[in-house]
Amino acid sequence: MNSVTLHAPRYVLGDLLLTGLTRHRAAVIRNTVLVFGAATLIGLSAQIALPVPGSPVSVTGQTLAVLLTAAALGPWRGPAACLAYVLAGVAGVPWFAGASGVTFGYLLGMVLAAAVVGALTRRGAGRTPWRVIPTMVLGTLVVYAVGVPWLAIALHLDAATAIGVGFVPFLAGDALKVAIAAGLLPAARRLGRRV
Repeated sequence: MNSVTLHAPRYVLGDLLLTGLTRHRAAVIRNTVLVFGAATLIGLSAQIALPVPGSPVSVTGQTLAVLLTAAALGPWRGPAACLAYVLAGVAGVPWFAGASGVTFGYLLGMVLAAAVVGALTRRGAGRTPWRVIPTMVLGTLVVYAVGVPWLAIALHLDAATAIGVGFVPFLAGDALKVAIAAGLLPAARRLGRRV
């Protein structure tokens, strides 16, 4: 067993990674590696992008990556990774799907969703598929709660149109992402406890 106290639900998967590092400096290195590794994963997953006819928003893998990394890294490393991804994109790293200001609200929503999902996972929401599903649904809704109004304001759309082009076309894909997370997170947690 490693040096991390495994009292559920006080840990997330990120607490189990690189646990041989116990001193303060080593902990800083561990957290930095986890945050920037997750930011890179989010950026790479954004490259999986399928345009949606009639919508300025693409279907991407980045939402799944944000929710999974938030669940794995917890309430501060998860949002930090997402924020690092956003800041790197703003600074010029060409990894935003669509690279359009009208979809920037979704990116901000992802940072907030990462905080929510990370906090809930730290409290045990990643232990079973039945706990993962509502957590991931809530995280997804947080992304839309910021992204759709931003889209409406940026494109001067009424609420119904913004929901029609910025939310409804993505429901089936989001259901698939939630199902993937519900399968992966509890299995990864069980595997991590055995290491």
